[in-house]
Amino acid sequence: MRRKVRFEEISDGRLYGLNDMVKADCGDCKGCSACCQGMGESIVLDPLDVHRLAVNLGLGFEQLMERHIELHVVDGLILPNLKLAGADERCTFLNEQGRCGIHGFRPGICRLFPLGRYYEDRSFQYFLQVHECRKENRAKVKVKKWIDTPDSKAYEKFINDWHYFLEDLDEMVSRDGDEGMRKGSCMYVLRQFYMTPFDGEQDFYGQFQERLERARVDLGV
Repeated sequence: MRRKVRFEEISDGRLYGLNDMVKADCGDCKGCSACCQGMGESIVLDPLDVHRLAVNLGLGFEQLMERHIELHVVDGLILPNLKLAGADERCTFLNEQGRCGIHGFRPGICRLFPLGRYYEDRSFQYFLQVHECRKENRAKVKVKKWIDTPDSKAYEKFINDWHYFLEDLDEMVSRDGDEGMRKGSCMYVLRQFYMTPFDGEQDFYGQFQERLERARVDLGV
């Protein structure tokens, strides 16, 4: 999700890599769940997020749609995001004690917070969002440890490839100006990367790359 703000206004002015130390450690949050409420449609899910939810919860995409996720337009394309519920707009995976019920397989944006990603020159780095987390005096932690994702290099490649695929697709359909093409492309992406399950017994990244290569050919991106 693109944010039309100045980098200096939302960050400490620095960019970080996987092995850098950053003041992001919230000390297990200690009862705070502010970032799990009132986030609107901002917790956008990538194909790995939905795959993890499906495998660990034993639910298909349509079943997840019934309670936990919903579809909205993101940067010109239709993508799923976590659904919030109730007057306080709580994440549906937040339990009564204000703890995450899916912490071990939580979405990438949740793993990242309060970090963000800064995309530039077909790559990205991390930055610290200085106004988002209520926790004061956060401790330093290595970015790789904070993100807590196995095979971090493969994960970064996936994140980068997915981001620029969506950016290229949006640019292509915007340039063409054909709303029918945009709708068709959106449905293709949903079917190819979300509705059609990935094999939980096989390497996700390899399966994703195969689908991505096929999508670039099919959509002409």
